[in-house]
Amino acid sequence: MEQTKEEFFHTFRQELLSNAEANGSFFLSEFMEKIANELVETGFSDGFELCHYRAQRGMRIDGYWFDDEGNLDLFIADFDSRVELASLSKTEVAVLFKRLTNFFEACINKGLAQNLEITSPEYGLARQIADRISTIYKVNLFLFSERSLSDKIQELPDTLVAGIPTTHHIWDISRIHRQQSSKNHKEALNLDFEQMFGKGIASLPAHLTTHSYQSYLMVMPAEVLAKLYDKYGARLLEQNVRTFLQARGSVNKGIRETILKEPYMFFAYNNGITATAQSIETSVTDTGLVITKIIDLQIVNGGQTTASLFHTKKRDKADLSQIFVQMKLSVIDGQQSDLVVPKISEYANTQNKVNAADFFSNHPFHVRMEGFSRRLWAPAKSGSQRETRWFYERTRGQYADEQSNLSLAEQRRFKAEHPKPQMFTKTDLAKYENVWDDHPKWVNLGSQKNFKQYAERIGREWEKSSDSFNEFYFKRAVARAIIFRNTERIVSTQSWYNGGYRANIVAYTLAMIGEITNRRKESIDYSKIWNEQEIDSTLENVIITISEMVNDIITKPPHGISNISEWCKREACWKQLVDSTEPIANKISSDFFNQLIATESNLAEEKSAKLTQKIDNGIEAQKKVVEIPVAEWDELYKKL
Repeated sequence: MEQTKEEFFHTFRQELLSNAEANGSFFLSEFMEKIANELVETGFSDGFELCHYRAQRGMRIDGYWFDDEGNLDLFIADFDSRVELASLSKTEVAVLFKRLTNFFEACINKGLAQNLEITSPEYGLARQIADRISTIYKVNLFLFSERSLSDKIQELPDTLVAGIPTTHHIWDISRIHRQQSSKNHKEALNLDFEQMFGKGIASLPAHLTTHSYQSYLMVMPAEVLAKLYDKYGARLLEQNVRTFLQARGSVNKGIRETILKEPYMFFAYNNGITATAQSIETSVTDTGLVITKIIDLQIVNGGQTTASLFHTKKRDKADLSQIFVQMKLSVIDGQQSDLVVPKISEYANTQNKVNAADFFSNHPFHVRMEGFSRRLWAPAKSGSQRETRWFYERTRGQYADEQSNLSLAEQRRFKAEHPKPQMFTKTDLAKYENVWDDHPKWVNLGSQKNFKQYAERIGREWEKSSDSFNEFYFKRAVARAIIFRNTERIVSTQSWYNGGYRANIVAYTLAMIGEITNRRKESIDYSKIWNEQEIDSTLENVIITISEMVNDIITKPPHGISNISEWCKREACWKQLVDSTEPIANKISSDFFNQLIATESNLAEEKSAKLTQKIDNGIEAQKKVVEIPVAEWDELYKKL
């Protein structure tokens, strides 16, 4: 049964308090990160960096993100840990956005950075804004509120701040509730072409012989596509396409050449766009059928074409008026969309080299990890008799969906068996794994780029040997999740921690532990952590020691680098840390080294799990063969 707005508020608040306590973080920080993760997952923003700053002069900021194409996202919170759901007025909204714009303008016009502590996150942001002002194309202002927005407030108009186009976005508790309660756990992108562009888009029905779905061939003006991308960005792209193509900022050279030199040939040269929708509205004009509205548009192939049109217009001042793009639109209703849309996305992209990993939510890797998470019981923690499971959310919203049709008693049982703090997503898994097995800089580049890197790596490894992704792999991943989350908690509670760069400190602390152990050809005993479901005091003390040294190193970048978050994304930052491996290792207690296990011990356990997985794969293959109906075998026999 769906929660009311008030019930959602109280559930949201309790999860917030629980997570803040578990992570050792401030309520405000947890609040900002929780909502920001929602926005990153659904394409409203590419990433998020915490940056809490407020001044008596009416300035405030709580987070930011620079993307690859000149967009600057600035975030502000309306949060006071309220115990009851309250209303957010239009006047209060205006005041909060004004504080955010005051900060931005002070960075540009008043040299704000000169008055800030040089090691603080706000200093790095203020300097970066001032240094990059000529490349900032648009400022997106985001207000996160634990209150419910007044119904009187309509969509806020775009404005100019310091001469730069600026958009306003309000994410109140009601909007978050709507998004999480929606079928696809995302806010649908609904387009009214008549309202936006004055007319519908010419189309031709292409579903005359089927009633299972509708399909249309459309002729999209390039100007329309460019404007839609400018307004909605990555939200236009289906999630898998958004993750893998990373279309933001990228321009295909061939597409650009055609736009600039042979625009009249674009329709002939370009493969066009494949898209899906929940529903549409049409009308008949003198020239034929036009589509006037599209509900929940998602581009599943052609993201780079769309982005290239926008960027070539922006950067090269290209004239798009004579360019048209063919678009195949499949209208899939809500009941089929979860299954069909990912398949359309997968098949439409099979010719695209950047999608070679084929790492969609229904990829066998994710299905297998999901299977382990539903089957394996994690041992009870010390002092507890109850075993639990770690819930792997293969597709967005699975954790909530699993409970949607349960009674209250069944929901309580489900949550007891699958505690919310033990739910983790694909992007979480990529974060936990990449700090040990890849390059820690990927984690600092944001969840989408980090997941893309993880997907491509695991995709290659899966092709070589899918048996490697077995029960041991899953248990080790959970152990790494336990280490990662405890490191977040530990860093947050240290006396030297000033509230900034936690994500960077955590990533490099764990990467440094990995570097130290790898040099000794030894490893942390992941099986021990899985069996105890916690880290011991020895490992905790090592994390305390290394994290402080990592913080000292990364917050003293080379001369000329002012933004520490940006510094942490560079190869040179990790090299500087690697050069300090031995001095850092010398600070660690011998107790830690005594409890390490030889790499061969992990390999032996992994080899055993790999052999078991190979047998399981064979059984699964036999099972699929047995399940094939007799009629299908008869049809195959007739074709021989």
